[in-house]
Amino acid sequence: MPKTIRNVYYKYLTFDRLMDAHKKSQSGKTTRKNIVRFNLKQEEYIMWLYERLMTKTYKHGGYTSFYVTEPKLRKVEASAYIDRVVHRWVVDSFLIDTFVSQFIDTSYACIKNKGMHRAALAVQQGMKKCKKKYGEYYILKMDIAKYFASINKEKLYEIIERKIKDENVLWLLREIIYSKREEVGIPIGNLTSQIFANVYYNEADQYIKHKLKVKYYYRYMDDSIILMQNKEELKEIKSKIEKFINEELYLSFNSKTNIFKSKQGVNFCGYKINEYRMKLRTKGKKRIKKNIKKLKLKIKNGEITSKEAKKHLCGHFRIFKICKYI
Repeated sequence: MPKTIRNVYYKYLTFDRLMDAHKKSQSGKTTRKNIVRFNLKQEEYIMWLYERLMTKTYKHGGYTSFYVTEPKLRKVEASAYIDRVVHRWVVDSFLIDTFVSQFIDTSYACIKNKGMHRAALAVQQGMKKCKKKYGEYYILKMDIAKYFASINKEKLYEIIERKIKDENVLWLLREIIYSKREEVGIPIGNLTSQIFANVYYNEADQYIKHKLKVKYYYRYMDDSIILMQNKEELKEIKSKIEKFINEELYLSFNSKTNIFKSKQGVNFCGYKINEYRMKLRTKGKKRIKKNIKKLKLKIKNGEITSKEAKKHLCGHFRIFKICKYI
């Protein structure tokens, strides 16, 4: 069983750990004006933060909102840099070790040594096995409607509270979770939100894998795939999952959720996948070309190094060897 967190807040609250969180938070962004200003007095700022966390007088700041269009139109809410340092410290000190070990093997989002490319490969391997075992089979593709905006904060806190018993850590987590007043929804821009979103839907993962005994199930954040021989059985599984996420997690499927024959292949994590081929979708190609242009400009302006740019791209798209274009 994963460990339960008790009496660790002050153990991990050190100047050096906060400084390390700052160094990680600024990686690849050191030329941004707010970070340049922070670095001019970094020791003073880190000490200021240390004292407020030590006395529990820290208050999470507000957000700056903006919209991004890739991979789809989304509202991103960015925290102040000092708050992002806190997020990194919280994730590294308390969240990863506590929760990641609880996740199912076929959950791929925001987990070290996993990611979109490995998720797509895993789905393809599952499709090959089903093709060999069943011949014809069916695919259930599930997508949650407005996932981050629909996460219930009290339910999230209840899930977290099962494993974290340190009242000081819980105080800080509540400060982050309720940094926006709305009862529902967590900001897409926070590092903590990525972990929280995984922790939240892990409830459904456990139900699907261990209660429903689904063998071929794969998830990347709010997108998931089930492969099954019998269409009627798959319909029943879909109904049970939908009931569970409605009643237990206050979530719902969007209109993209459907069941179809395996011969159609499946779109997942930016790839069009079948048993024999995994092809980057047209939108994905355009997005990569756009990102390459942006990264080249950043390299030219000295904002990032060539090594950092290659790491950014190759992490998701190694199979296509696009690194040669930088």
